[in-house]
Amino acid sequence: MKNHLQSVVVVTIGAIALAACGHGHHHHGSTVGEAGDAKDVSRTIEVVMTDNMRFAPALINVKQGETIRFVVRNSGQVKHEMVLGTMQELKEHAEMMKKHPNMEHDDPNQAVADPGKAGQMIWRFTKPGEFDFACLQPGHFEAGMVGKVRVEPK
Repeated sequence: MKNHLQSVVVVTIGAIALAACGHGHHHHGSTVGEAGDAKDVSRTIEVVMTDNMRFAPALINVKQGETIRFVVRNSGQVKHEMVLGTMQELKEHAEMMKKHPNMEHDDPNQAVADPGKAGQMIWRFTKPGEFDFACLQPGHFEAGMVGKVRVEPK
């Protein structure tokens, strides 16, 4: 009985973690935009991620309604990612990543790249304002691996 209860607890915790950090992350579409369609891409922006825990560029300007293809290049020796969100969402997600550092993601608001590799995401910015992006690999966000997207109104 004790082993069964432990199994139920582990499965429940895993399901909660997946819902919070996996495909259940649907709230990004309402706050920073929505997944874009490749046929609507107006331009490509390359973002380089480095092991000094920085993005280049760290400030990106786009226009409301614009669909951007982000190509993220990892010039470092450790895995990096670019995740779009509000600062509150990114902080919450970073805390979840600390608790579950090996969790894999496949959300439209992020691109992951292994060392020496590149990843991409296509994103449509539907609302004007300032939004954030960060690397949420454990310790990277805390080390200052963050950037900002300014979305100019139409």
